Amino acid sequence: MLFKSLVTSALALTAFQAASVSGATANVTAPINVTGNAFFNSETGERFYIRGVDYQPGGSSNLTDPLGDTSICGRDIPVFKNLGINTVRVYTVDNSLDHSECMKMLQDAGIYLILDVNTPGSSISRINPSCSYNAAYLQNVFATIDAFAEYDNVLGFFAGNEVINTSNTTNTATYVKAVVRDMKKYIKARKYRSIPVGYSAADIASNRQLAAQYFNCGDDADARIDMFGVNDYSWCGQSSFQTSGYAEKVQIYSGYSVPIFLSEFGCNEIKSGTSRPFTEIQAIYSSRMSSVFSGGLVYEYSNETNNYGLVEITGSDSVKLLQDYDNLKSQYSSVSNPANDGGYSTTNNYSTCPDFQKNVWEANNTLPEMPSAASAYFTSGAGTPLGTILSTQNDCHNDAEDLDASSSESASSSTSESSSSSSSSSSSSSSSSSSSSTSSSSQSSSASSSSSSSSRSSSSSKGYANTIQVPFFIQMLAQVWTLLL
Repeated sequence: MLFKSLVTSALALTAFQAASVSGATANVTAPINVTGNAFFNSETGERFYIRGVDYQPGGSSNLTDPLGDTSICGRDIPVFKNLGINTVRVYTVDNSLDHSECMKMLQDAGIYLILDVNTPGSSISRINPSCSYNAAYLQNVFATIDAFAEYDNVLGFFAGNEVINTSNTTNTATYVKAVVRDMKKYIKARKYRSIPVGYSAADIASNRQLAAQYFNCGDDADARIDMFGVNDYSWCGQSSFQTSGYAEKVQIYSGYSVPIFLSEFGCNEIKSGTSRPFTEIQAIYSSRMSSVFSGGLVYEYSNETNNYGLVEITGSDSVKLLQDYDNLKSQYSSVSNPANDGGYSTTNNYSTCPDFQKNVWEANNTLPEMPSAASAYFTSGAGTPLGTILSTQNDCHNDAEDLDASSSESASSSTSESSSSSSSSSSSSSSSSSSSSTSSSSQSSSASSSSSSSSRSSSSSKGYANTIQVPFFIQMLAQVWTLLL
């Protein structure tokens, strides 16, 4: 049993390379397009269903970019291949690192990436969302887009994850939707391919339908999401389509005009000492759900303190396969996708915007204008990526400051391409430098709506919501060093 469970990277990589040689195609990860409320392979025309896992080894306690280190992705991608998945979701990356090798390994394995663009310190804050929506924050978001837009196997970007995580945080949706708009406009301005932009929502009973409607409403197509992820842990153990509430979810989201999928699933509220059976796979990839849902991602790959893992990382080059892994692999291999197009629709209209209701839905249907200093990035690019060290949540600016920064960047941009890139980086660095470290670490932890996820209905917290506060003087040194390079 131990021999079966212990997987070394050498053995896994050998199997992976053999499979790649025997089954390679010209482009195993052609870009995925959105048509109606479904995903389609742009080359084959076949409907695409997400079969994947959420992937952030180390969790929030040891935040690491798994796609920026070939020793990590090289260890894990063969395990993905063996599991039979076609997509991974990564919650946080360091946009200053080189991701080309890991993205190529994913592509060779036929695996797509859904990427959250936020970092723990650079995201929309639940305590002060208007302040956290600033030019320095957008620079970091745009730089992440720049780092990944070239890869055909990027399925899409998430502008936010569970920013609305209670009944009284719905006001944050206004600023997340503004980020969706800015990301989509930036992608167009930089002439990248049309990469879907979406939002990953917590399954909050009081506002789940309102959130879905809000992010897909309004006459401005740029402000509407291209895909909607739902983090849903309602199917526990040996449940059923009716008992779990899946049947109700299909009804709730019926008629939605863009693809919906489970961006997290895999309840671990089961009898102690037992493993998750993943019987929900049989429902997710059936005609009962395919007219509305397009698959999902199991939470999560590596076993952290919350005990949701499929594998246990035993070393830099090895993992131990847990029973959950075997159960999921068995379910994936035994369930086929629905026949033909799965009953998708191209005739659904975008949603009607929900009305403002005090203490129920407090998002504004009029979005804030993009900070004017960020407009320079549309023509010159986001500039030097600054990685995960930035903390932008307190970088409030007034319009005059933004205009001055924008003018300065525009002037520098006309000098040369390289100097414009430096100026953009300098501007965003200056914005970040003006941030005051007034929030305590406990405030930041509760405020952060970063790429990390909040606690589930499970008794074990997923632990991805902590914000890393970097001392101000370290931020300054990092930014000065970046400008000198």
